[in-house]
Amino acid sequence: MFDYYKPSLVKLALNLWPPFWGAGIKIILISDDFRYVRLQLKLRWWNKNANRTQYGGSIFSLTDPVYSLMLMGILGKQYFIWDKQANIEFIQPGDGDLFADFVISEACIAEIIAATAEGNKYLPEFSVSVSKANNDVVAQVTRILYVRKKPQYRSEMMEPSSDIKMEQVE
Repeated sequence: MFDYYKPSLVKLALNLWPPFWGAGIKIILISDDFRYVRLQLKLRWWNKNANRTQYGGSIFSLTDPVYSLMLMGILGKQYFIWDKQANIEFIQPGDGDLFADFVISEACIAEIIAATAEGNKYLPEFSVSVSKANNDVVAQVTRILYVRKKPQYRSEMMEPSSDIKMEQVE
């Protein structure tokens, strides 16, 4: 299951990825099983807003595309996985470095595998808090992912329909 992505390579690639690097986002840790990831958003002069606190777009970027990549590492190449929807609630200004801890439980993984076994799409919802170093929550982010087994890996081959073609375009 884990031979498709290696946590150390994903960490290196994302820490060099211009959208993360430019926003001041750094991956601190990816667990060997992809079930836990910790990120940091450094407060820099280029990611401050007019109030001299963290720019909201950088806070939102901190959470993208972490859950998708975690599931890709866990489930492997047998699945289509991408972000479908996201929402952010800003709670207080981020006046320093910020952190986010992403966790995917065994129960959640089992639920995704069961829900997609016959080729059905599944839209799991994940929530992550973005916090200051003292654990004060700055923002709460909810992400809904699209997960579906690729046709060649489905237990029961489904007849192609316009529904499937539309989902692949989404």
